[in-house]
Amino acid sequence: MQQLTAKERMKIPRHPMVEQDPLERSRNFLEVNQGYDVQLAKEEALRCLQCPKPSCVEGCPVNIQIKDFITLIAEEDYIGAVHKIKEDNALPAICGRVCPQEQQCEAACIVGKRGEPVAIGYLERFVADYERESGNIELPKIAPDTGKKIAIVGSGPAGLSCANDLRQLGHDVTVFEALHQLGGVLVYGIPEFRLPKDIVATEIDGLRKMGVKFETDAIIGRITTIDELMQEEGFDAVFLGVGAGLPWFMGIPGENLVGVYSANEFLTRVNLMKAYNFPNEDTPILDCQDKNIAVFGGGNTAMDAVRTSKRLGAKHAYIIYRRSEAEMPARVEEVKHAKEEGVEFLLLTSPLEFIGDEEEWLCSVKVQKMELGEPDASGRRRPVPIEGSEYEIELDIAIVAIGNGSNPLIPQTTPDIEVSKRGTIVVDDETMKTSKKGVFAGGDIVTGGATVILAMGAGRKAAAAIHDYVTNGNW
Repeated sequence: MQQLTAKERMKIPRHPMVEQDPLERSRNFLEVNQGYDVQLAKEEALRCLQCPKPSCVEGCPVNIQIKDFITLIAEEDYIGAVHKIKEDNALPAICGRVCPQEQQCEAACIVGKRGEPVAIGYLERFVADYERESGNIELPKIAPDTGKKIAIVGSGPAGLSCANDLRQLGHDVTVFEALHQLGGVLVYGIPEFRLPKDIVATEIDGLRKMGVKFETDAIIGRITTIDELMQEEGFDAVFLGVGAGLPWFMGIPGENLVGVYSANEFLTRVNLMKAYNFPNEDTPILDCQDKNIAVFGGGNTAMDAVRTSKRLGAKHAYIIYRRSEAEMPARVEEVKHAKEEGVEFLLLTSPLEFIGDEEEWLCSVKVQKMELGEPDASGRRRPVPIEGSEYEIELDIAIVAIGNGSNPLIPQTTPDIEVSKRGTIVVDDETMKTSKKGVFAGGDIVTGGATVILAMGAGRKAAAAIHDYVTNGNW
């Protein structure tokens, strides 16, 4: 590895991500971020100060040994680097693309205290892509069979992470997925231009080669209950990673008009069912070409939906958000990309009513200007209406992206699993145990809508506790 002093490392500027041209990418579904090449990755790795006690690791929900994998990149051992990551993270190609590193590992980076932090996420993506493109994906060692059967309900990031760890420990693992395609929110929620679906498929294929079994179109809680899995099908433990798939609406008049979607439905139709290619694909969506489309919300899902609508040909693609940009929970990069692609931001603006024509089709939205008052329980400044500031915006399609509630199906059919007032499953924070013996849960079904990496962290924590339970009987 090239020997540089800390002072020399600090002088190396952060290398920006190579991106598709905004005008071009706003017309296609190809991946926006193009990734580092070998030279950029090595130069970026040299920015790492190799701290004796790397604080970046504490910022990572799955505690990747960041200093070690970056050292390996600087030494040009790219396969060694991805193997180091995979000791703690089964899905590096995914996390390198969609995790909010700027709020986690990079936020804790010492280099970032005096400049821009090391691009940890970009480097993680680089080595994962390098391994995949090399065709040399090495599977982890699997411990001898334990004779224990574990059911994983949901094939999103929490379930996949849990399945990976349990299979490596030698358990017989089956993942049940309600939809026809594996991946959970990774395939139905995140657009192709941010996370190509062949990458998700490759990661899942690796689990399948390890011996993890998958069953699709398996709606646990309807075709089979949790009790039946354990009592009739012989599973020794169950992990629930079914996510937060229940969309919230705003509770304003007109949300039942034709043309008003939840972000869940809109993105699922486009991402999973390829509505952008109708009639070649079976699932349609309202024609977006030259239409006025507004997305209500300020999170990553809102950015995904509005950027998708732009690619579907929207004449005006609006983000309507009742606070200012400073309060937006979306990643800075996603907001930047949306602006570059021509998305129009109507901030400090709150919807009052959707207005339809005589045939119940959406034709406009009535909104009101807001100003920021004192912080509320979320810590963000509370929006306060400005009297007399109401006006209408012509709209053809509205997409509501203000959050999601927990999937209610399993709690409805398993009444001895304790749920909170918000409908989330109550667990022990250290072990992810539920109130029902042998049943564990993690991810958005426990936290509400959160990030991929937090869900993965919960899956890993649950896997360790499940192993202890089925091996030693500890509950």
